[in-house]
Amino acid sequence: MIDLHYWPTPNGKKVSIFLEETGTPYRLVPVNIGRGDQFKPDYLKLNPNHRMPAIVDHEPADGGGPLSVFESGAILFYLAEKTGKFWPQDLRGKYEVTQWVIWQMANQGPKLGEAGHFRRLGDREGDQSYAVRRFTDEANRLYGVLNMRLRDRRYLAGEEFTIADIVIYPWTVNWQAQGQDIAEFKHFKRWFEEVGARPGVQRGLAVGADLGTDNSKLSEEEQARIRKILYNQRALPVPD
Repeated sequence: MIDLHYWPTPNGKKVSIFLEETGTPYRLVPVNIGRGDQFKPDYLKLNPNHRMPAIVDHEPADGGGPLSVFESGAILFYLAEKTGKFWPQDLRGKYEVTQWVIWQMANQGPKLGEAGHFRRLGDREGDQSYAVRRFTDEANRLYGVLNMRLRDRRYLAGEEFTIADIVIYPWTVNWQAQGQDIAEFKHFKRWFEEVGARPGVQRGLAVGADLGTDNSKLSEEEQARIRKILYNQRALPVPD
């Protein structure tokens, strides 16, 4: 059994999609990031970076005690290896997939996250026009990378659906909030629609749909409190 420590964000949905696609049994453990659950001591034992998701495998392949893994890319590598699904192990196929998972973690996720952040921020912290332009343009470049890649293949790593597609897809669902028009990227749009039509992907996206909070319905004071938790963090003190 896998424990999935989760909140319904793109990074969390990478893992729920994989688990639903493969039919892997799991137990959902909510980590309310707006409440600060990610900073609780018990959770920090699983993820010292105080982010989610994290998993705990109660039946690891080595037969030892429960094994925890954090970082969504590492989690997908682990689960794909454990289940033998969505990650080919021949030399060329393996690294065709691996490089796109790393690309997502190093490029797509951080840059699309910044695009969404600064576009949502408005003028609460002063003039953000440069940041909005910088990250919206970078988001456009990254969609162009995907579009170019998908011009001559069905999926990111070839003709088979893999964890490369799983890790990238959730970050593209909110393309409008990132200031993009996917009609500009016809090869990407074809892939986006095909992946989004998969029943396992749809089930994975729906996981935790009842957990999220509509911040627009909260008071300004409560919104400010949540923003402080999510966006104004500094180093945690080392315990004595």
